[in-house]
Amino acid sequence: MADLQDELHTTAEAGELDGAGAGAEVGAGADDGGRGGADGEAVADPLVRARALLAGHPVADGCSGLARALRHLPWYDLESGESAVDTDLPRLREGHVGALFCSLHLPGGPVGERAVGATLEQLDLVKTVVEAHPEGLRMAYTAAEATDARHCGRVAVLLGPADAAALDDSLGILRALHTLGLRALTLSGTSWAGEDGLTRFGEEVVREMNRVGVVADLSGASDATFRQVLTLSRAPVLCTRSAARALRPHPANLPDDGLVGLGAAKGLCLVPLAAGQTGPSVRDVADHLDHVRALAGPECVGLSGTYDSGAAHPRDLPDVSGYPRLVAELLDRGWPETDLALLTWGNVQRVLRTADFTARAARQRREPSTARIAELDGQGPEAPVQQAQRQNGRPAGSA
Repeated sequence: MADLQDELHTTAEAGELDGAGAGAEVGAGADDGGRGGADGEAVADPLVRARALLAGHPVADGCSGLARALRHLPWYDLESGESAVDTDLPRLREGHVGALFCSLHLPGGPVGERAVGATLEQLDLVKTVVEAHPEGLRMAYTAAEATDARHCGRVAVLLGPADAAALDDSLGILRALHTLGLRALTLSGTSWAGEDGLTRFGEEVVREMNRVGVVADLSGASDATFRQVLTLSRAPVLCTRSAARALRPHPANLPDDGLVGLGAAKGLCLVPLAAGQTGPSVRDVADHLDHVRALAGPECVGLSGTYDSGAAHPRDLPDVSGYPRLVAELLDRGWPETDLALLTWGNVQRVLRTADFTARAARQRREPSTARIAELDGQGPEAPVQQAQRQNGRPAGSA
């Protein structure tokens, strides 16, 4: 265990150096107090400064409902512009979005095999949309691939988060979904991740997520699950759509002690641009970002548009083109450009890189788990048989 911890400390430092390097790049331009040009004239418009910063450090948007929105349209054109949704390529370019996490969350909360099938259909739709727009979108599965896509002028599309119900209580399905590209899973709404926290099987799910490289999403998770996962997970965790509960008492928002704990664990709180969670204006969103940054730290705060998810948005941020206005507001509040570079791009990159490093280290020490919920939690029709076998001294599942 000690050598695993040493390796993880090394990789975490590597992620921090990567973020610091990105920040230093813009920080060099910030030393002159926001002035530019050979004659040292001040750049008066923070929107100009915001766009200049985002050109080098675009937004990694932590949660988009585009796939679900497109399912209901008989025809769409994201390349030329699509008024029926909040997200299309012209507005992604205007908003300087470099990466987009496409949510695979399911409406209506299907369970079991229906949840697995519906998640696979959403996943397939995302890939179909990306393939239909090769000049603007590109699938990405790692931090390096997201960066490569950005350098090629494409928006990197990553898969997740998905509902925990999509696993149908099977670690084999978790591995299959990861192979298909899933990179984040929301740990709530199941028998093994509920109000009372993780069961033994739930703990095994988290360990297997660490081993394969699927990041835990704790937005909407119970307080007990939140605390357990922070303690158990060797990889950083995400809250893909959580703001500050002290400013707005929404159930998906985090209390102050949760933000402090998330910062101590080097997790990442992606603040949503959703009026119900943050408020009706860009200033309200900025208040939440200030609060999260103060408690969790600048390396643990990011952005989550939640566009096309059915949520109402602040009047100044109606679609994905509005990110420069938000960054301009933060510049007006005195945010250093190094912190803004972490907010928009660097922090998501760190979490993805560290999750990949953690998975590589874990796979060298841990075989794929074959644990079943009936064995660990005593659920399912085979549980009484297996319990009897254990009582008779035979291993579970033996004949």
